[in-house]
This record gives sequence, C-alpha cells and structure tokens, in this order.
Amino acid sequence: MRIARFSIDGNVAFGAVEGEKQDELVLDIIKGIPFADFELSGTKVPVSKVRLLPPVLPNKVVAFGRNYADHAKEMGNEVPDAPFAFFKPATSVVGPGDEIQYPFFSQDVHHEAELAVVIGRLCREVPRERVKDVIFGYTCANDITARDVQKREKQWARAKGFDTSCPLGPWVETELDPHDLTIQLTVNGGQRQLGRTSEMIHSIEDLIVNISEAMTLLPGDVILTGTPAGVGPLHVGDEVAVTIEGIGTLTNKVVKRG
Repeated sequence: MRIARFSIDGNVAFGAVEGEKQDELVLDIIKGIPFADFELSGTKVPVSKVRLLPPVLPNKVVAFGRNYADHAKEMGNEVPDAPFAFFKPATSVVGPGDEIQYPFFSQDVHHEAELAVVIGRLCREVPRERVKDVIFGYTCANDITARDVQKREKQWARAKGFDTSCPLGPWVETELDPHDLTIQLTVNGGQRQLGRTSEMIHSIEDLIVNISEAMTLLPGDVILTGTPAGVGPLHVGDEVAVTIEGIGTLTNKVVKRG
C-alpha cells in the first residue's frame, strides 16, 4: 500500500494512493494515523487536487554514509568496517515538489539519491530477526549536501543538516522487498546516478540493528541507507528527481535561498 500525507483546503490528512497513471491517481482518506490500526474512509480525492507533503514528520533522520563502495571510492574514502551514522534534523525535511534552498554559505551543493526506511513502531535494541516488524515502509530521499562545507568543517551538522536538505516522498510504500531495487537520479532529465540497493555494504538489517543498539526509534523516524556513485553538483534552477523501483519519483527544484 502507498500511504501519502497531504493537505487540502487547509486540512492535513493521510491517504492510500490508488491507481497507476500519474494523472489518474486518487487518495482514499485514512481514518486516524497509519502507524496504528486504521480504516479507509471511502472518501476519495484526486492527487491532482491536493498538495503532497513529506510522507512523515520524523522526530529524527538517521543517515548512514559510505554504504556503497563505488561512492566511497569516488569521494576518496575507505569503506567503513561498521555502519557510519550521522543525523539530519527534522527541520531539514521537505516534501515532493518543495524547493531545495541553496544555502548562502556554500558554493558546492551535491545531490545524493537514497532509499529511506520509515520506522513504524517504538523500538530499541532490535534483533535482526525482528527488523521487518519495526519497519512501516520505504520512500525516496535526497541527502542534499554542502560538499565544500563538509570537507572544510569535518563535522557534518551544517553540511548535511541545513533547512530543505532532506527531501522525502512522494509517499511511503508499505509492501516492498527493498533488497534489490533500481535507484536512480536525474538532473534536468539527464541521468547522474544509477545503482541497485543490493550494492549496499551494510544491509538495512545491519543499519537498524546498529542504530537501535544506541537509541530508541520512534514511529515516523527515517533511516537513510546511503547513496550509490555518481553524486554531483546542483545549481539554482535545476530540477532533481530521485526514482526508486517499486516506490515512485521524488522531484524538487533548486532555488536561491531568500
């Protein structure tokens, strides 16, 4: 099931996405929230009549770096023996169609297409055999990075945590085998990144076991699983799109920060 979060007439709701053709998609509005038992209301609205929002509002976004060998190599880094985690704040999250604001303190902003895992229940110290039980679903993400700031400051808080640096969407797919999906990114229609989730060094199970050893994960929290090779610069005016097999396409435009 595809679960979207959207606004219409000043109200925010969740809905199940129905249909296949983009111009024919409709939302069956959910009674309640999707992290608990819910029912479909039967009240349907065309996707074209709503504004899609970030599919979740995470308490935290835990991102894992250097999880594809070719990406680590292109950045001149060693492949880490253990998962390498960092954070993006909730204020970095934007949704499909939202603007990515180019930060004034950087001259080298890059795209990074990623599979995002959405946590569905409160959990801690998750054993490997229970990982599936704590996952709500999967969505597309773009780990926007101020590369020059990342290199200069070493700490990644500003480089990867600035406002609008974590586009998510367009919805959460709850029924998906994530282990061998095509993940690609285009800028203005030209392909930049192309890989498969099977190329991850540390699996989704590895990542959730690793981070839940240290902290409690909450419903709606997001885990970013790393990016394949091909990262590169974005410029004001660019349209960047992340497409993941079985999920859909997340599109955003880069603008000058006002």
